[in-house]
Amino acid sequence: MSEITIRPLAQSDHADWRRLWTDYLTFYETKLPEEVYAITWKRLFTDGEFEPKGFIATLDGKAVGLTHYLYHRSGWSEKNNCYLQDLFADPDVRGKGVGAALIKAVQDEAGKIGVKNVYWMTHETNTTARRLYDHVARRTGFIEYDLL
Repeated sequence: MSEITIRPLAQSDHADWRRLWTDYLTFYETKLPEEVYAITWKRLFTDGEFEPKGFIATLDGKAVGLTHYLYHRSGWSEKNNCYLQDLFADPDVRGKGVGAALIKAVQDEAGKIGVKNVYWMTHETNTTARRLYDHVARRTGFIEYDLL
């Protein structure tokens, strides 16, 4: 049986990260300028409490998934919250535990510094991901608004 490996992103993962993140953005019908790719990659390796961080998932030695997450302050807790910003698994490995393993890795990492609230959003039409999310987390019922 193949084993999923989850580890922090490394500088040597740039090509795999770019491929996976591009596929994630394509799934959401989004394109970002080259400058955003560059600054995001740089920020993933910049020290700082509130800088984004990332994990990559491999299966049989191939990069098949990624997640970005970040910590932020909250007026409701002494500890930070953890926002799981991006989560993606290659379509050919969906249902094999990659997404769940990436979520668990973020939860475990947040727990190491006492952060209990890990949360994320998805689009209401993302039924495949929502099946996983409904299994591993509770749905809060909140509706997102933004001022873009």
